[in-house]
This record gives sequence, structure tokens and C-alpha cells, in this order.
Amino acid sequence: MPTTAAQRREQARVEYDAFIRACPTNQLLDRISDKWVSLVVCALVPGPLRYSELGRKITGVSPKMLTQTLRSPERDGLLARTVTPAVPVRVDYEPTPLGRSLSLLLAGVKDWAETHIEELHEARERYDAEAEG
Repeated sequence: MPTTAAQRREQARVEYDAFIRACPTNQLLDRISDKWVSLVVCALVPGPLRYSELGRKITGVSPKMLTQTLRSPERDGLLARTVTPAVPVRVDYEPTPLGRSLSLLLAGVKDWAETHIEELHEARERYDAEAEG
């Protein structure tokens, strides 16, 4: 009995395994775990931002890297890009509903890192002292 496209998609969903490099979920994890993507998605949690505002908020990201970074989550349906004709042209970015669901997770990771960075520094110092001694 032939299967429908919906049945084939459901079967593929059951078989997704992020531990397998060729799996689309592995590739997605690679993209969303990128530092710049994570920071962009987190920066947009409070609301839409213009390209220039994102660049100011995320210090250290070059304009070229910011442009490249914004393309992948937009293509994946995580960010929406709105162009408003003006002089100069206004471009705003905001999470889509799918992006908002991811932003909550990434914001949690960001918050965890900010909360526990001192503990990590201490652990590294202990580890390095034991490795030397």
C-alpha cells in the first residue's frame, strides 16, 4: 500500500536522530548553537530591533558577520525581516512564533552562562592547578 507524503514525513520525524551527522536535526543544532545566532535570537526576545540596533547591542559582531548570521535563522523561519521604505531604508528583525519558542530556550542558556560563569572560572582554576601539580 503506497504511503502519503504526510505519512513519509511522520516516519522521518520518528527516525530523526541528532547524534547522526547527516540528520537534519544535527545540522539544525549546529546552526542554532552558533554564538552569533544565539545572541541575535536572545537580543530579539524583548521585541523587534533594527539591523543597526542589533549591531550595537551585540558588541564584537562585524557588520558582515551580522548580515550572514541573520540570513540562516530567517531562512529557517526563526526570524522575520521587515523592510520599510524610507530614507534610509528601515530593516527590522523579530522572532517568528517558531523563533520565539527557540528564544526562550536560548535565553535560558544565556542566563545560565551569566549566572554560573564564576563557578566555571573556579573549576578551571582548580583543574589547571591539579594538572600542574
